[in-house]
Amino acid sequence: MSSLNLTKKLVNVAMGRETADIVIRNGVWVSVQTGEYIPNTDIAIVDGHIAFVGENASHCVGENTQIIDAGGKYLVPGLLDGHMHVESGMVTVTEFVRAVAKRGTTGIFADPHEIANVFGLKGVKLMVDEAAEQPIHVWVQMPSCVPSAPGFETPGAEITPDDVAEAMQWDGIIGLGEVMDFPGVFNASDKMMEEIAAARDAGKTIGGHYPNLDLGVDFHGYVAAGIEDDHEGTRPEDAIARARQGMSPMLRYGSAWHDVESQVGAILEHKLDSRRFLLCTDDSHVETLVEDGHMDRVLHHALDVGLPPMIALQMMTINTAEHFGVSRKMGMIAPSRWADVLIVEDLNDFSPEMVIAKGQVIAENGDLTIDLPKIEYPEWVRKSVHLAKPLEAQDFAILTESSSHKSVTANVIGVIENQAPTKHLKIEIQPKNGQIQTDIERDIAKLAVAERHNATGRISVGLVSGFGFTEQCGIASTYSHDSHNMIVTGTNEEDMAIAANKLAEIGGGQVVVKDGEVIGMVELEIAGLMSREEASIVAKKAASVLDGFKACGCTLNSPNMQFSLLGLVVIPELRISDLGLVDVTKFEFVPVIE
Repeated sequence: MSSLNLTKKLVNVAMGRETADIVIRNGVWVSVQTGEYIPNTDIAIVDGHIAFVGENASHCVGENTQIIDAGGKYLVPGLLDGHMHVESGMVTVTEFVRAVAKRGTTGIFADPHEIANVFGLKGVKLMVDEAAEQPIHVWVQMPSCVPSAPGFETPGAEITPDDVAEAMQWDGIIGLGEVMDFPGVFNASDKMMEEIAAARDAGKTIGGHYPNLDLGVDFHGYVAAGIEDDHEGTRPEDAIARARQGMSPMLRYGSAWHDVESQVGAILEHKLDSRRFLLCTDDSHVETLVEDGHMDRVLHHALDVGLPPMIALQMMTINTAEHFGVSRKMGMIAPSRWADVLIVEDLNDFSPEMVIAKGQVIAENGDLTIDLPKIEYPEWVRKSVHLAKPLEAQDFAILTESSSHKSVTANVIGVIENQAPTKHLKIEIQPKNGQIQTDIERDIAKLAVAERHNATGRISVGLVSGFGFTEQCGIASTYSHDSHNMIVTGTNEEDMAIAANKLAEIGGGQVVVKDGEVIGMVELEIAGLMSREEASIVAKKAASVLDGFKACGCTLNSPNMQFSLLGLVVIPELRISDLGLVDVTKFEFVPVIE
């Protein structure tokens, strides 16, 4: 329907000259635009949009109008996730929607830089096309940093400024995805400047990613580029600095990154205006989605750490819509907006009884009431794991010229539970037979990255501490930010090789091997990142991987998410790529053994 015809219809329904498709009666209007709870409210909906909100919509009712009695329950705008990666859920766009829409998520702003690192622009287009078929709003941000750190990793593809400029003209592209190459920004690299300019010229929102704790001149150089949001803050001062500089601080609560409680003091204690703040998930594991939820889970947590319901809801509805420039279309219950409405009995125990998206009832009492599109995926996206040869235990050896009676200093990646940053540890290690061995007693495991896009045969090997493995094991994954090469960890090189080779056999995913046997596995055939199966099925398989971590002695909250980030060479302090060990605070390679 044209804008002219829609506008006429909305006015005519509001005036009672035409009848509504749906009228919701007798609800408490959660007016996030004014911060009010307004009882005895009716909503009239036609052609997917809201025509009338007020005390009595009886004049909008006709013979064929569907009447929904809210029974005094709350009428809440559909929840929006301002920054997330569909691929983190290990399912396709359609299956992600199946998992989250019934819980009240009616809009997501997705950055598909995971698939972009494997297949480039055509991978992004695949996601955009699937997003357009969904019953909820799926906006896509064009990935900006593929690879995330040029020269420090090997992706399967590259995104160029010309690619960005092209994508800015596509329907469904809402902005530029998180600009992770922060040194490239404050050093004014041509690539970053051209991509940011392309987004700005197109009038699109520019997403940020500044994990550096230094809020000095580098931070100011980054902000000066026009970066408009950031989800990498972990301290109140991070949120405060971003808000003061005109950015929207995105407080994230994903499966492994729990940064809401650590920053919410910016609002509750420092009394900053909450309307600059957003809530998001960033990365949600499929088991989290199935067992605990999506934005409804974030809302529960936000209330637990002290945010009032109205403020928390604003941070995942109107604030998000305004930030992306779509508040004329969504983010609030108001005339002319899409009819994205949740009927909820208790805001403090949030569980939508009904979900209406784009003016259609899509879920009731936790179950979808509609069919989702059936998507066919081309063969090229299902064949993405290319190793030069089967891996062997000796491929994970770390050799040293030091004699066995003399210790050496090793640079070791230290995992920090529930946070994306790592520690750069320096640990004294005693070599054995000219090699650095794993050490269960001291929590030192092997960590390796094998290039899997072009079958180069390149493998780098390092050390990691923090998983707490107590058994002989090996774990491999093709879900490995951001280049998504094959990442492997473990305490036994034979098990590591078995896990890696099994992973290549199944076409990608995650595999856990203990004492020579596969004890956990999830197959992710789409780019080595996603499964076409329903989230509930993938969650069970992914749970076997988490159980595998536990069987190996790991007690971390979300170890596979922590594992997947150890190759992300743009988050301090120490990471590993297929090219070697990277000190991210200095952006330089460092040796495993000093």
